[in-house]
Amino acid sequence: MTLSLHDITVPALVRGLQNLSHQIDLALAHGAEAGIDSAEFVQARLAPDMLTFAGQVQRASDTAKFGAARLSGGQSPSFPDDEATLEQLQARIAATVDYLQSVPAESIAGQEAREIRFNAGKRELQFSGADYVRAFLLPNFYFHLTIAYGLLRHKGVPLGKLDFLRGNQPG
Repeated sequence: MTLSLHDITVPALVRGLQNLSHQIDLALAHGAEAGIDSAEFVQARLAPDMLTFAGQVQRASDTAKFGAARLSGGQSPSFPDDEATLEQLQARIAATVDYLQSVPAESIAGQEAREIRFNAGKRELQFSGADYVRAFLLPNFYFHLTIAYGLLRHKGVPLGKLDFLRGNQPG
């Protein structure tokens, strides 16, 4: 079986975001049980120069939606990065998943050679579709998911490795 560019991107992006939403469910439950204001989770950060938990979720969402749009040649939805609660972050995740699931597989399949250019900060980046997936899209997406997981774990949310890997079982 040969995997298409769509097969190795959209399902992984959807699964990662759904797992992140599950982790937020666990944070909400933990906060309610332990008497922790959920704003403490939203504003958590590893270092002063790093994004907050909200920022990590927003970047994971952006990476996923921009990735699908860049690969398909489509237009991604615009979100204002103003989420201030865990529930609002979950709504953003749900909207991102809805968008990803609306992108036709055939619009991404076969786009390995598509030229992809975009600005990241002050730098313009240029990739082929295949290199974009390997060198930017998936590594960047998993970076933000991992930091978000680590922030919740650091704040005492009872997460385990399987909360990050949910849905990765074959079949």
